[in-house]
Amino acid sequence: MVTQLSIPTGAGVFDAIAAGPPEGRPVLLLHGFPQTGLVWRRQIAALAAHGYRVVAPDQRGYSPGARPQRPEDYRIGLLVDDVVAISEQLGWAAFDLVGHDWGGAVAWWTAHTHPGRVRTLTVVSTPHPGALANTLRTDEDQRARSQYMIDWRETPATEERMLADDARMLRGFYAETVPRDSADAYVRHLSQPGALTAALNWYRAGRPDGAIGVIDVPTLYVWSTGDSAFGPAAAQETERWVDGPYRFETLPGVSHWIPEEAPDTLSRLLLDHLRAHGEH
Repeated sequence: MVTQLSIPTGAGVFDAIAAGPPEGRPVLLLHGFPQTGLVWRRQIAALAAHGYRVVAPDQRGYSPGARPQRPEDYRIGLLVDDVVAISEQLGWAAFDLVGHDWGGAVAWWTAHTHPGRVRTLTVVSTPHPGALANTLRTDEDQRARSQYMIDWRETPATEERMLADDARMLRGFYAETVPRDSADAYVRHLSQPGALTAALNWYRAGRPDGAIGVIDVPTLYVWSTGDSAFGPAAAQETERWVDGPYRFETLPGVSHWIPEEAPDTLSRLLLDHLRAHGEH
């Protein structure tokens, strides 16, 4: 049974969905843009059925109770602090961490800065930030793929364009690969006053305060050949940024929206990864 949680922290109250026995091995799932914790519903069901305790919060800006207004309040260090604060409030000294899209970026940084807390790392779609930075300097294909980030960061009217005409632009991101009921739920959520601006502030927050290094925890990275945002150069270079046990899985023909387009495959890979590194 999936339940709703409210998780109070010093940064505000985070909404979340959860499932699985309270005593189960804890797994934290981080969503990306423009979605919510709902993106993980199929993985939540699969993990809970195998005895894991799974929590998927709506991250900073997506939870109404944790929605600061300034772009600088969405710096990566603060997003990582949210992960730690949520885990502490849940009573988790260590946990398995999973992230997709922007949630993947936060997951990489959390594993780097708090390796003692992260038992295993699974990142979906998003390459290691160091690999992405390198390919943005050297790979024309990745620069073209990432141009949208610059456009959204520097265009004040982005919110209006995305929500105009019954959120036609926002709905277009999901490109028929996200279930219609989920896409409708995301649009409703991001149409709340201030919600889309908060989500876009992740792009407007500026560069990280420091540099990220290699990851030492056991890591699964899942990338798909149909991803429009992240190309093969950054995906393939990611291996250079992981010193711990590493598994790289490529899903042919699947789009960026892996958790919803290939839910069973992703759930299987995730369960295999968890079992391989410290089964409960």
